[in-house]
Amino acid sequence: MVKNSIKRNIKTVALVGISTALVTIAPYLLTFEKGQGLTRGLFEYGIFAVLLFYASLKRAFGEKKWFVALFYVMLVVLSWVDLLTILTAKKSCVGYYGLIPFVSCLVALALLKDVKGISIRNVNLVLFVAFFAHFGAMRIYPDQPLMQFSVPLYMAQSQQGVDRMHIPESMKSVYDVTHSVSVTGVYVDTARSNVVVLVESWGIPMDSAMFAREMAVFGNAPQKRGVHARKFSRTYMAEREDLMDSTWSDSTGRRDTLFMPSRFAQLGYLTSFFFGGDSTIQWRYKYIRDIGFQEMFWTDSVTADNVVAAKIDSLLNAPVCDPVTDSACVNRRFIAWTTRDTRFPVSDDVAETERLYFERLFGTLQAVADLARKHPEVCFVVQGDHEPILAPLDFQRKFYRRWVPYVVLN
Repeated sequence: MVKNSIKRNIKTVALVGISTALVTIAPYLLTFEKGQGLTRGLFEYGIFAVLLFYASLKRAFGEKKWFVALFYVMLVVLSWVDLLTILTAKKSCVGYYGLIPFVSCLVALALLKDVKGISIRNVNLVLFVAFFAHFGAMRIYPDQPLMQFSVPLYMAQSQQGVDRMHIPESMKSVYDVTHSVSVTGVYVDTARSNVVVLVESWGIPMDSAMFAREMAVFGNAPQKRGVHARKFSRTYMAEREDLMDSTWSDSTGRRDTLFMPSRFAQLGYLTSFFFGGDSTIQWRYKYIRDIGFQEMFWTDSVTADNVVAAKIDSLLNAPVCDPVTDSACVNRRFIAWTTRDTRFPVSDDVAETERLYFERLFGTLQAVADLARKHPEVCFVVQGDHEPILAPLDFQRKFYRRWVPYVVLN
């Protein structure tokens, strides 16, 4: 009897989860635009809770029309807020997208038509487990949240009075501002070694004095200081964008890409990729070699950025002998380095996050600046991958959206 009850509860929760995922993912997919890059949970927590209580109370009130209508209205309201959260982030109007909540919620209730009941005590247990499972999963894989909390997120968005989407004119007079998603190809030099540094979560703070302090770390070395717009707020997309050399379509219409490491390898350079962590993080082992790197340097545990900088320093000091031409030993290298110290999550507390983030960021920038000063013969292109998108909301709002800095050294 107990075994059957457990099976019934598991089946009910599974059906509720599927229904929640349908209502949650439908607006994301149906409003999807290339490059939107929204960080989003798989299950909307409020909708998950409402559907669980619907399944629990269905045995007593399931045949009454007012009961179904009441829960349908609650679902539509939550789904509507969820939709507005997406559209507000994209600066889009509702339009015909407003039909999505009405249809998806109707389908969700239809999926639960024959579902067996679940006790209120078990509903509370499932909600408790789901809440803490979300935060546990964020520690393992922060790029894909388990739960979406749209109501507080939308309330926070609606309170924003500052334009985070556009760079002010005052900044344009000081820095080079471009809407190009990649600047690496403009500044790398085929006549000498290059180091391309992608600084994790380095965005542009709305506090112009803080941004000036960040740029001051490089002293008078930069040949170019600027900001540019990212199409995707993802590190793995930035790694591809920054290293893209050229694209074309063959006779069949299939698109192909040549990445800079491959081009530099054809010119006789030794190409290397550095990351102070495991190769399985964001599945780098699957695509870094395809980009064209001949060497990849990973670490089994978290390695500080200054340690990785020291390894790059030793590599730049080591001559390379060409076994094909048997020419004199030279040091011709193309190195890409994705930093690690400012990777989120940092802390759940906003004040602590701000303190630790800038402390680590200045440490990373200083390590890069010192490395560039040691090797004035090497061209350094340094830029951010995205703003701190996985930080607490109050901290996220202190940065411009999709804009990242870049500096060119030596």
